Amino acid sequence: MLAVKTRSGLVETLHDGAAAVVSADGDLVAWSGDIDRPFYLRSAAKPFQAVAAQDAGAQLSTLELSVASGSHDGHPVHVAIVESMLHAAGVGESDLLCPPDWPLSPDAGRRLAREGHAAPRRIWHTCSGKHASWLRASKAQDWPTDSYLEPDHPIQRRIVELVSDLGRYRAEPVGIDGCGAPVLRTTTRAMALLFARLSSQSELGPVFTAMHRYPALTSGTGNGDASIATATNAVAKRGAEGCIGVGVENRFGVAVKSWDGLQAAADAGAVAALSAMGQFSPYVVQQLAVVGRPSIKGGAIEVGEIEPRLELQWA
Repeated sequence: MLAVKTRSGLVETLHDGAAAVVSADGDLVAWSGDIDRPFYLRSAAKPFQAVAAQDAGAQLSTLELSVASGSHDGHPVHVAIVESMLHAAGVGESDLLCPPDWPLSPDAGRRLAREGHAAPRRIWHTCSGKHASWLRASKAQDWPTDSYLEPDHPIQRRIVELVSDLGRYRAEPVGIDGCGAPVLRTTTRAMALLFARLSSQSELGPVFTAMHRYPALTSGTGNGDASIATATNAVAKRGAEGCIGVGVENRFGVAVKSWDGLQAAADAGAVAALSAMGQFSPYVVQQLAVVGRPSIKGGAIEVGEIEPRLELQWA
C-alpha cells in the first residue's frame, strides 16, 4: 500500500503499489509490494534516453540536457531551449515526430490562449526536448531523421541496450508511448537500479548534473519530481501512469509505481521512502509536505489529504 485518500474523516480510496530502494552498488536495500511486476517506464526513461543521445554525438549543453531529460511544462524558456537544440542541428519544428499538443502547464496554455494561438504545435509537446535530442544525435551520426521513432532505428537500439544493461532487466519488447516513441519495460526493482546508477556512475554524470541543477527545466515548478530534486541532493523523474524514480547522489536509487496510475500516490510514496532512508531534515519535511501529504479540497477549504501508508521491508 502506497497511500490512502481521505475526505472529511473517511478513507475514500486506497492506492496499492510497489517501492524499491537499491544501493549504488546494485544491492536491494528495502522494498514494498511486488517489485518484480513489469510495467512501462514511460517518461521516467528520459534521463537514459538523453544519455544515449549524448553518447551518439548530440553535443547537448547542460541546459539542453536538462530539457532533453525531462517532461517540460511548455513555458517560453522550455520552448526556446528546444528551438535552440533544433537550430544547432540544422532542423526545424516540422522535423519533430511527436504529435502537435498544447503545453502541459495550464498556465502556459492560458498564456498561449491570451496571445491568440488557436492550434497546438509539436514544439509545445512535453516530449519535444527528447525528440530534439534524437534529431541532434541522428544528424551527428548521419542516421535517417524521418524514422527516428522506429524501434530498429540506431538511436532506439542504443537506448534499449543501455537501459537493459543499466537496469539488469530486458527493456523489450517495446510498446508505443503517447508521443509515438518506443516505450521500455521495467520493474520497480530495475527502475530503482537505473536511478541508483544515474546518481553514481561518472559516465551518466552530465545528465545527473543537468537534472539536479535545473529541475524546473527538466519538469516545471510544483511538480513532484521537480520538488524532490529542488529540496534534496537528488534527481527525480516521473513517468505517466504513476511511476517515479529518484537518484540520491552517490547513495541509492528509489523507484515507486502506483498500480492504479495515480501520480500523487507515487510521489507521496517516494517522499515516504526517502524519509525512511533518513534523507530529510525538519526543513525538508516542511518543504515537501505538499508532495508527501497533498491536501484534498472541498470548495476552498482543506477536507482531507493523500496520506502515505508505505511500509518498507529491509533487506
